[in-house]
Amino acid sequence: MKSLVLTIALSFLLGATGAHAQAASERTIEEIKVETQARADRGAYPLIGLDPEDVRQALSNINTRDRDEWAAAWSAVADRYYKAAETASSPEEKRKSYLRAWRLYFFGQWPVAASEGKKAAYAKALNAFLRSCESLTPPMEVVRIPFEGKEIVGYLRLPASTSGPVPVVFAISGLDSRKENLAEVYGALIERGIGFFTLDGPGTGQSPVKASPTADRVLSRALDYLIGRKEIDPKRIIVHGVSFGGYWASKLAMTERARVRGVVVQSPPIHTAFSSEFLNSVLGNREYLFDLVPALTDVVEGVKTVPELTTAFPALSLQTQKLLGEPTAPMLVIAGVKDTQVPIADIHLLLNSGDVPKDAWINPSGGHLGRERSGWTDPVIFRKVIIPWEMKILSDQ
Repeated sequence: MKSLVLTIALSFLLGATGAHAQAASERTIEEIKVETQARADRGAYPLIGLDPEDVRQALSNINTRDRDEWAAAWSAVADRYYKAAETASSPEEKRKSYLRAWRLYFFGQWPVAASEGKKAAYAKALNAFLRSCESLTPPMEVVRIPFEGKEIVGYLRLPASTSGPVPVVFAISGLDSRKENLAEVYGALIERGIGFFTLDGPGTGQSPVKASPTADRVLSRALDYLIGRKEIDPKRIIVHGVSFGGYWASKLAMTERARVRGVVVQSPPIHTAFSSEFLNSVLGNREYLFDLVPALTDVVEGVKTVPELTTAFPALSLQTQKLLGEPTAPMLVIAGVKDTQVPIADIHLLLNSGDVPKDAWINPSGGHLGRERSGWTDPVIFRKVIIPWEMKILSDQ
């Protein structure tokens, strides 16, 4: 496999402007079912970890694009694993069944819990995930931080340490991923002596605020909390943001640069992605499984319709907020030139801004998050690109 790790300079020679995706119609339910099964068969997002046979069973009971019908079909399969977990004879089997139930319930609410049935599936997903974590050693803590009359809910898991405070990765979910997905992935760092704190990005999951130009205040409050924990080394906190979470992480790289050791961002929307022109181009986007724009309308403050989103979205631009070009924390920027959800032009803007050199991993054959159908998949990028960079930054003096 040829190396796709490129220098920043080379990245500008590969698709420097990036064409906007052409607007397409949303997939029909039959097209959704075919594509869903195909992604499950190859272990692709957003079906990573789901058993293809479970997927086939759920899809057999879906005949329309009705959101509650979708949620019910996935939940019915999940219920079997949840019941199996309750009667399992070993902690290992119990955890395995709860995890299978969580993945199915979670996909039953995908991409966002925007109906009563999907909200019920999401509630079941949260419960199943927490039950799956009951036997973890070291344990995972559900953190509840008071915030503006509400609360920030996150997951904190720290390695056992006898040598003092530990480093932590603060991971922020994307538009349709959640803190549970990130907690499962970042469990791999515990044995390396690195803890994690995962949080739903503004407007998603259990976040107390919707996405807006000031919503990063919830992330700063969470950072206050982490710095105040005596078990955590306040000088070794890394932020990682995925997709829309990458937007928030990019913003923290500027606004919280004095308090974070480094920042990893994957396909972050920065400026062009918030324009009405680009938003219109991603209606019916086929790289996204379905309902990209409806998902966006669900997470932005004061928005219920596409016209309202078109009006509100540009204010999120980091260039419009006059942050692009400000000093930044050290950064690793990950992207794919063929990404149709976030234009490569936004990646160029980010790489060209700030006051310190940035590390870049730009896949000329990659789509969103730099991923490919095979080869550079999400788990491979995490293992071969993200973890080594984070380990290096945390070990640098």
